[in-house]
Amino acid sequence: MLVLITYDVSTADSAGRKRLRRVAKQCVNYGVRVQNSVFECELDPAKCRLLKQKLIETIDEKTDSLRFYYLGDIKKAKVEHFGIKQTIKVDEPLIF
Repeated sequence: MLVLITYDVSTADSAGRKRLRRVAKQCVNYGVRVQNSVFECELDPAKCRLLKQKLIETIDEKTDSLRFYYLGDIKKAKVEHFGIKQTIKVDEPLIF
């Protein structure tokens, strides 16, 4: 299923900047960055639970925000992109 993950991590101190790097690194391991704090991830239910748990353990729930949008399996009908950054098809091999 396609999952859109968004986050906002407070970077007011060095601990926040460290959390931000950790959250971004975890998301990069599972998906494609489409905006600064937005990732598209093609995940099965087990990977989704694992990633969610890792991210929840990383953020500070008093200062940070984390959102998961579950778009399902029919992503082509639900995702449109306009503008400069090309969309990467997360369900196909990445060959540069």
